Amino acid sequence: MAKGKSKSVRDGLNGSPTHLLHRALQLALDYHVEAAGASALTQRQFTVLTAASGAEGMTQNDLVRATGIDRSTLADLVARLLTKGLLLRERSATDGRANTVRLSDAGRDALASGADAAAAADDRLLSLLSPKKRESFMKTLASLAAAADEPAAPKAPKSAKSAARRPEKLAAKKKRKKAAKKIKPAEPTAEAAA
Repeated sequence: MAKGKSKSVRDGLNGSPTHLLHRALQLALDYHVEAAGASALTQRQFTVLTAASGAEGMTQNDLVRATGIDRSTLADLVARLLTKGLLLRERSATDGRANTVRLSDAGRDALASGADAAAAADDRLLSLLSPKKRESFMKTLASLAAAADEPAAPKAPKSAKSAARRPEKLAAKKKRKKAAKKIKPAEPTAEAAA
């Protein structure tokens, strides 16, 4: 392998964890559609209803945090679920600028009827792994999901070396300024003034 080439370049897409995770997600979504049927709740709609059932009066921001679905996609999902009558929206009692959502009776029924399909899709996906690997796989997924929930870390300096030198550079700059103040320009002599 040439110096500097990454594993994903060497192995193509099969060496890319992000690509492989995306493919695994596609498979999971396909399994959900097969188990639920094309006219039933999608996996993401099921996820939003499940999150909304966990606590009454969740805002869309709460749903974003609970599901990991990005804001614009979640707004679209909520709008569709409202149109289908599966969610109800009302003004937040604690924040006049926000709306909260809760399950309607139809939403509770849809969630209950979609639970078997979601479980079947999960079981089918896990059946691709040996029983020994399933627990480890679930722990790994949970660990990745937890990392996604952590606040973003502050940006690191360009290099550790430059970060280590930064205090030295500041001290040297202060020293030069101090030295410059001590040196006073010489008084012009009579000869120089003439």
